[in-house]
Amino acid sequence: MRSVRARAALGATVVVAVALIGAGLAVLLVLRANLTDQAGLQAEVAAREVAGQLALDVPVDRLDLPDEEEHPVQVTDEDGRLVAVSKDLKAITGTATGRVTPHTSVAPTSTGTDDDSDDDDGGDRHGGENRGDDDATGNIPARGEVSTDDPDFTNGTATVDGDTADYRFASVSATTGAGVTLTVHAGAPLATEQKAVGSVRGAMLIGLPVMLLIVAAVTWLMTRRALRPVEGIRAEMAAITASEDLSRRVPEPGSRDEIARLARTTNETLTALEASVDRQRRFVADASHELRSPIASLRTQLEVGAAHPDLLDVPGAVTDTVRLQALAADLLLLARLDAGERPGNTRLDMGALVHEEVSQRTGDRIPVTVSVSPSEPLEVTGSRGQLARIIGNLLDNAERHAESSVAVSVRTERGSVVVAVSDDGAGVPEPECERIFERFVRLDDARSRDEGGAGLGLAIARDVARRHQGTLTVTRSPEGGARFELRLPARPDPGR
Repeated sequence: MRSVRARAALGATVVVAVALIGAGLAVLLVLRANLTDQAGLQAEVAAREVAGQLALDVPVDRLDLPDEEEHPVQVTDEDGRLVAVSKDLKAITGTATGRVTPHTSVAPTSTGTDDDSDDDDGGDRHGGENRGDDDATGNIPARGEVSTDDPDFTNGTATVDGDTADYRFASVSATTGAGVTLTVHAGAPLATEQKAVGSVRGAMLIGLPVMLLIVAAVTWLMTRRALRPVEGIRAEMAAITASEDLSRRVPEPGSRDEIARLARTTNETLTALEASVDRQRRFVADASHELRSPIASLRTQLEVGAAHPDLLDVPGAVTDTVRLQALAADLLLLARLDAGERPGNTRLDMGALVHEEVSQRTGDRIPVTVSVSPSEPLEVTGSRGQLARIIGNLLDNAERHAESSVAVSVRTERGSVVVAVSDDGAGVPEPECERIFERFVRLDDARSRDEGGAGLGLAIARDVARRHQGTLTVTRSPEGGARFELRLPARPDPGR
């Protein structure tokens, strides 16, 4: 199932189905329990009415029994023998006995002088007047009383006039004035409970599928409506891919939900991708242009030398070759940086690295002054070659624009190692402070000079600084020229 709408509709339907089934079962159980308790209460009332008659010494053959269809009744003695039963009761289950015919050997319980003589002779096997003392232990009511304890409830069936039905039976004990304890089993029909539960169950069986269909349909429609902007985004992205026109943008819905944020993020990605592609195209065009000049010059000199060996300008050919080699090295380094090459993890002392780079520049037209803080740790972590490339590019730029002085300082400042390269040249106009770090960008005054590179030095320096989690910025120096500051995270001193 690959459709999000189908999966959402199915998931919502399954969740609702589980919830409804669980709720339905709980409702059925609670309803059945309540109705069963009501039937038990009716059975208890009927049993206590009969037990009250027995406590008042009404003979068992003269008991006023309730309607047998509503409340079938059995009366048993202490030995479980049936002594009285509803008139039309033909069969019964779930009580103390399944008999429906009283025992003929059991004499009807009555009151008279014989009871008194029995008491005098000690014939009361339940203790006579002391019966109440046994109430706490044997749960036997005193003479002339009905048990106040909760009755015992059971479920069973009874057949009255040929009709068999389910009943809830309650058992209540009573003691006659003669000291005989009898138990009354009275039932209440469960037909109401069964009918109500069946009606609710039938309604649930009919309503549940209908409700699930409604949930599935509503979820499908709502999901379809919610995902409609996604389909628009997908279609536009497919069109952009087919046309390769990165200037197009996906439609942004007016809502403020996740889909709107997705559309905005997609457009931001397209904007960044368009800028990257344009930058790459400009890079390729500028690289081709910069490579064309030294290659054309070198070819011309070689062709002239081939035709007229005495006219071959060897120093010029070497200069063009060196320039071509440097440009190729810059382009290769930029390609590696764009590919995400990570810097090394070498521990470096920036003060020593600056001294080393300056000492190797013997042919500079302007001497370089170096100032290194002697009492501060100046160690960083990174690639020695790439960091040396930054310092070399900054010194080349300063030599190109300085009038009489170039200064380099190395210090620490708030957890960073700062390398500053200053000159006393014309400086960088404030609007151009960020533009000079773009690739193949040379200001007009630099282009007017015959010397200078292709405009890649500062771009390479900033890219390398960013790869080392640092920054490279330009401001105006105290001497009036440009001041480039390289900030790199200082390596923690393991001794501290």
